[in-house]
Amino acid sequence: MQHRGHQSTDGTDGGELTVPMAWLYAEYIADELLRTGDLMPPTSFEFRAGRDALALTIFLSDADGELSGIRVVTQLETWLSLTAYDQPWQGWVRERMAQLAAAEAESGRPSVDLELAAAAWRWLEETELLAPDLDAVPGGGAPPDEDEGPKVWTPAWQLGLPLGHLAIHLF
Repeated sequence: MQHRGHQSTDGTDGGELTVPMAWLYAEYIADELLRTGDLMPPTSFEFRAGRDALALTIFLSDADGELSGIRVVTQLETWLSLTAYDQPWQGWVRERMAQLAAAEAESGRPSVDLELAAAAWRWLEETELLAPDLDAVPGGGAPPDEDEGPKVWTPAWQLGLPLGHLAIHLF
């Protein structure tokens, strides 16, 4: 796969800019949900983890390519169930990404949306954030003073997913 950025320069398509509307829309919805929930500062890594996890959920659950036409309210239940604690979210993301990559390969047309989704997924999997170690706390609850309790390095998606789930609940 040849990567030339988001603008084609070979002249065959008139140099049109390919805008990743589906991904940008998913990111926008995720951002709005998190800002409305006011769970953490928008400049924090935790906010980014929550936004990326939610954006991936929104983008990948759009099986029919109708994302820009959906009404957010009609999809909240779907997103809530996909991000629930007992769901195999990580496996679901991998499966959907593989399906979309296969469809892209079959069509022969690279998808900028899929490129951005893949970059977000890589970041969520490869980045670790320092978080309270709930396993080290008797009873599994939060320590009396969260800043004082034991911390553990956690993959960003494991932190972002519950934040995204909570943001949907609070919406």
